[in-house]
Amino acid sequence: MAEMLVVRSKVKEYAAKKKMRTGSDAMDVLNKEVMRLIDKAVERAKYRKEGTLKARHI
Repeated sequence: MAEMLVVRSKVKEYAAKKKMRTGSDAMDVLNKEVMRLIDKAVERAKYRKEGTLKARHI
């Protein structure tokens, strides 16, 4: 399993405010999606020969 980038307790807290619960499978998918977004942003930054991820890369 990949390193967890998403803070489980914060996601659960946020979902609870929306009157929802979170399953462990949702956390895994959410974490993978965050990693995918970061990977895409890295590709864009490298394409522009920039060494810092910025909002425009996302």
